[in-house]
Order: sequence, then C-alpha cells, then structure tokens
Amino acid sequence: MAEEQGIPPFDPEGAVYVYAAMADHIAARIQAGELRVNARLAGERALAEEYGVALGTARRAIEELRQRGLVVTLPAKGTFVAAPQPGGDGETEPV
Repeated sequence: MAEEQGIPPFDPEGAVYVYAAMADHIAARIQAGELRVNARLAGERALAEEYGVALGTARRAIEELRQRGLVVTLPAKGTFVAAPQPGGDGETEPV
C-alpha cells in the first residue's frame, strides 16, 4: 500500500543508520496520509518485526520521530501521530 502512495520501500542497506532510515520511512507514511493525526502506531516489538530490525533499532526510530515532533508517546497508552502546530510552520505538537 505504501508504494501506491509514492512512499519508497524501506531500505535498511542504505548509507544511513537503520534507525534513521526507519524513522524516515515512517515519517513518509505520515506525510502521505497513510498514518493520520492521532493514529496509534504499532508497538515497538510489532514495528521491529514489520521492518525486520532489532527491538532497539525500532525504539531508536520512535525516539527520532519524537525528537522531530512527528509522534508523541503516552506511557501505558502507546505512540500516536502528533497534530501539526496551529502556526503552520511545519512543526508538530503532541495531541
């Protein structure tokens, strides 16, 4: 489904760290609308399995997305796609 929306396939063999490639891929899915605002991401273990990476790599990718302001993690709830900021400067804030 991702390729139909113009999202390139996940490539862990590229010239970047795997966690960064994974974060970039998830960010592209958010930008393409595949993952909508307030959508709950799969758990870290499920993401690790989906992307074929180690659990630590998936955790690092989620941390990278948090630093970019694309997702917010709520303890005991999960990780959710953040809503864009009202200022419209491209940054996002937690929902």
